[in-house]
Amino acid sequence: MTPLGREELVERLRAEASTRYHDRHPFHVRMHEGLLSREELQVWVANRFCYQARIPRKDALILSKSDDPAFRRAWIRRIHDHDDPEGGIAMWLELARGVGLDPDEVRSERGVRPAVRFACDAYLTLVRERSLVEAVASSLTEFFSPELMEERLAAWERHYPWVDRATLAYFRARVPRARTDATEALEYVVRHADTRALQERCIEAFVTKCDILWAILDAIDGG
Repeated sequence: MTPLGREELVERLRAEASTRYHDRHPFHVRMHEGLLSREELQVWVANRFCYQARIPRKDALILSKSDDPAFRRAWIRRIHDHDDPEGGIAMWLELARGVGLDPDEVRSERGVRPAVRFACDAYLTLVRERSLVEAVASSLTEFFSPELMEERLAAWERHYPWVDRATLAYFRARVPRARTDATEALEYVVRHADTRALQERCIEAFVTKCDILWAILDAIDGG
């Protein structure tokens, strides 16, 4: 089969995301409509931390797969974005405080639901077991996250006035960072997935990541 062009590949990703991306999950829909209770929002923040905490570990696994110093120098920024003292993990723990949770308790992950933990660890397994380009492709869910973050921020400010506005910094910061990260990852996949078969495996890795994000919300919503 003839390899897909850049725009054809993007359209395939968009087509998969149109039904699989977690912005369409009923829990997210209720969140953005302002229908979640304080407890439901707290449960989401506490359990979603399990995913946030695995992002730099996922990126470390991707780094370990590459023998290209230039790639490693560029990709390592993602680890700093999350692990630095004022990075994404610290901001998420501030969000936990903003919704009335104890950040130390959230960090411990003691309250994480087993199915959430299983899904989050499945993401690490996905990245560990796939080729470098497929692992990078799995991160392309970020291609769709800036719009989701913007919608989430607007929804929280409109519907959940009891949340400390200063602690919504994670959502604000991720909009430009996600755009940068997604563009870099997409260009890498376009350059290195140079056969149709490899492109299809990259799309399949993206679909699996979408399923993992959906499963996390299923576990949170199901109680």
